[in-house]
Amino acid sequence: MDAESKKLLAFKQAELFSGLEEEVVKALASKAVEKRLARNEILFLAGEDAKGLFLIAEGSVRAFRTNADGREQVIHVEKAISTIAEVPVFDDGTHPSTAAADEPTLVYLIPKNEIRRLCFQYPQIALAATKVFAKRLRRCAKMVEMLSLREVSQRVAWFLAEEALTRGKQTSEGIHFTQKLTHNQLAAHIGTIREVVTRSLHNLQEQKLIIIRDKEVIIPNIYKLKQYADSL
Repeated sequence: MDAESKKLLAFKQAELFSGLEEEVVKALASKAVEKRLARNEILFLAGEDAKGLFLIAEGSVRAFRTNADGREQVIHVEKAISTIAEVPVFDDGTHPSTAAADEPTLVYLIPKNEIRRLCFQYPQIALAATKVFAKRLRRCAKMVEMLSLREVSQRVAWFLAEEALTRGKQTSEGIHFTQKLTHNQLAAHIGTIREVVTRSLHNLQEQKLIIIRDKEVIIPNIYKLKQYADSL
């Protein structure tokens, strides 16, 4: 498959544009600007004016805020195939968070005016955007609950359970997945520091809720891990 065909396929698969006719999607894709990002390369900064909406065709992008000491708090992570930066496109404000690539990533920038024009012409785009916002709001509500009401070991358990359910593979030992994040990066997702993450992982292993072999994580019983994460 050539580059243009891959680009068109990504646009067709994106939730925002999946309900559009092929000719409309082709026209939209033709106006999008390609950008490749290295790992940790910044896509946009919090407070910047938005140029448009980004379609993530390959890789993944994390949205985060930083404090005065440079410590990150990850707000959400978007993976291929999905979109990011919808908020400033629709409310005409600036980017509420900074975004950076979590791995080598390919995105397409769709100009803000083009998205707005299509919303008037095809209301289903606005409806699809509302669904995207609703999903993110639910995730953010869960994150607020975890950060404010749960111990760090419970937050780690919750994060690992979500990873297992999202990209894990079932085996005779349990659910396996490769942990791509460092302890520092995992700490940024759950509002803590590296040392506490390390202790929490050790604690979960002692309770036999997880098994770690190098970068491989095994969840013997996902229901027990989730129960631990959700306990008050």
